Amino acid sequence: MFGLGVGELLVVLVIVLVLFNKRLPDLGASIGESIRKFRKTVNQADEIDITPKKNPDDPS
Repeated sequence: MFGLGVGELLVVLVIVLVLFNKRLPDLGASIGESIRKFRKTVNQADEIDITPKKNPDDPS
């Protein structure tokens, strides 16, 4: 993968963790919240009802 071995990937991972240490919890929280909102929206019934309403005065 791009000529990187396991050792180089670990060094890059450590550097990323050191640089973004303060922001990682916020990032994780926002990703989790987004996933929860997405699941809630997918499981929610549609608000738009497109079935025609029956008119009680209609003889048919």
